[in-house]
Amino acid sequence: MEKKPSSINIKNRKASFDYLFVETYTAGIVLTGTEIKSVRLGKVSLVDTYCYFVNGELWVKNMNIAEYFYGSYNNHNARRERKLLLNKKELRALQQQEKNPGFTIVPVRLFINEKGLAKVVVALARGKKEYDKRQTIKEKEDRREMDRMFKH
Repeated sequence: MEKKPSSINIKNRKASFDYLFVETYTAGIVLTGTEIKSVRLGKVSLVDTYCYFVNGELWVKNMNIAEYFYGSYNNHNARRERKLLLNKKELRALQQQEKNPGFTIVPVRLFINEKGLAKVVVALARGKKEYDKRQTIKEKEDRREMDRMFKH
């Protein structure tokens, strides 16, 4: 029995505006039963989320997974901290690079893979300066203008 590719693909657009991505990793995420059901319905927000290390483990904070509508007394807390799953080598590399000033780890995208598992793409990122953000806006407007010119 083959599973069709999932249409769930939640992006953190604000992160790409605020940060310059240096390196990306795909991590698994530890979810409860009602959380994965909400994810499959697309009820997830990655706005203002970030990752941090505790005892060599990577955790994501502020990820909002809405409560499952049909979940009863065993529904989950929408903004609880969730553990991310990476192999030890990747965790060590990320932890070393995060110690450098100006670097942080942000979730960029959440999706469901072909096996039906929820995955999070996290990026080692450096914060953009104000002029970098203005440049990003200018490039976006230029791209939009070019698309408009070629469509007519």
